[in-house]
Amino acid sequence: MDVIRDGHVPSIAEVAVRARVSRATAYRYFPSRSVLITAVVNTSLAPVRSWQSKKMDGHARVMEMFTKTFPSFKEFEPQLRAAVQLSLEQWALERAGLLEEEPYRRGHRIGILAHAVQPFEGQLKPRTLDKLRKALSIIYGIEPHMVLKDIWGSSNREVESIALWMADALVSAALREAECKPIKAPKKRWDPDPT
Repeated sequence: MDVIRDGHVPSIAEVAVRARVSRATAYRYFPSRSVLITAVVNTSLAPVRSWQSKKMDGHARVMEMFTKTFPSFKEFEPQLRAAVQLSLEQWALERAGLLEEEPYRRGHRIGILAHAVQPFEGQLKPRTLDKLRKALSIIYGIEPHMVLKDIWGSSNREVESIALWMADALVSAALREAECKPIKAPKKRWDPDPT
């Protein structure tokens, strides 16, 4: 955690030196950087992953998810950026046929988001519910911090405010879609998902 907080994904050898253990010992615990980053992310996000809500209103539950768990992404930003960094590096190596370790796989937000939108089951069409869950996955995680801080120079407070605003807008749009009666669409209407 300390090495990653310094700003990069360490090799297992670096971890061994920093922990003052032999490389063999370090490799016994962490046979690859993927295993290392998985352990770091699991430790960092344990409270986020264990979040459960008793709210039965879908809109309230989604907003609770953001207000209760989203601040953890700020707290563990270096660790989560390291996970993104490793994932992107391995993606490029895999495409080039040069990846020599098991790839690090992201996706823990899928279960968290499924719990957050569960009250909408039966209220929203399955296609709309799926679209909402996937849209929320774009703004729930470290990515808003990366975009808003790196490109716009936003503060942590602004990142959280914008993420909450986007979550509210997405849920509101899904609910509006559920209230709409089918209308005959114009012939040249653009539909990003024609299925």
